[in-house]
Amino acid sequence: MKILKNILLITALILAIPHFAKSQKTKSFLTPYSNLKPLANMDEMEYPFQVRKITLDSGPEIAFVDEGESENVIIFIHGLGSYLPAWKKNIEELKSDFRCIAIDLPGYGKSSKQPHSGKMTYYASVVKEFAEKLGLKQVTLAGHSMGGQISMIAALNYPELVKSIILVAPAGFEKFTEGQKQWFRNVMTLDGVKNTLAEDIQTNLAVNFYNMPDDAEFMITDRIAMRKADDFEHYCYAVVQSVNGMVDEPVLELLPKIKQPTLIIFGENDNLIPNRFLNPGRTKKIADIGKSKIPDSQLFMVKKAGHFVHFEKALEVNMAIKEFLR
Repeated sequence: MKILKNILLITALILAIPHFAKSQKTKSFLTPYSNLKPLANMDEMEYPFQVRKITLDSGPEIAFVDEGESENVIIFIHGLGSYLPAWKKNIEELKSDFRCIAIDLPGYGKSSKQPHSGKMTYYASVVKEFAEKLGLKQVTLAGHSMGGQISMIAALNYPELVKSIILVAPAGFEKFTEGQKQWFRNVMTLDGVKNTLAEDIQTNLAVNFYNMPDDAEFMITDRIAMRKADDFEHYCYAVVQSVNGMVDEPVLELLPKIKQPTLIIFGENDNLIPNRFLNPGRTKKIADIGKSKIPDSQLFMVKKAGHFVHFEKALEVNMAIKEFLR
């Protein structure tokens, strides 16, 4: 059970206990990173773009980046345990055609870390309030993993704001029994997240890729360095609450009510969807379920790509996004 907890308590993802893919190759794998300088707080992390912050009337301060000039706006929403730099390869390319805004959700990255419910409806309301604070009338939401589930909830609850959605390896297409949901609640603990070993962090990050690229190493080093940050425990709390939020507010049966044009993107070699421990099977099967339920949707499967498909195969994903938004 301890091994399963360590695998669950990780980075950016959905409810899954992955197996380590034999195809993984990364120079950093299982290196100790003993020379990393600990962060005093998570605001010290280096981000690839200029960071701005805005305080919402409801309380949280949201850190975000805002690149490109266009009336066509994309708001990028990261996944469980992740942060906005995970979108850097997409923003770098897409900002020439679109206004690209990526946010750190409350409790994550450089955003404030007050306690909150972690519910998908809460995060969706934050996205709505954030967009209104910036004076945005209509936006496309691009969500990865948990961010995909948030994007679907936002599309359902705020159709006047969300004109289209891009779902990258989204959580929400897979069905879990009540017993499986309770199992997730039981194994996801604050202490487990806090005490994840450096070796487990490396393994857990690598399993998100078909073949982890060297330029993704910052995801490992940031996650290790933040363990001494004074706001790290608040981040861990947000991760635990987010897992509870995903299982407490499933979206699968609501998919037919999504009316916005939707692009669904999956890596064919996603080790996290479906959950290899609870629901073994092929990713394409889960992707097809989502596509069949969302009326105006198209599916793009990317070969030799894992759960972080938008980072691992950024060129293909960016081209698909451009074509979709045209």
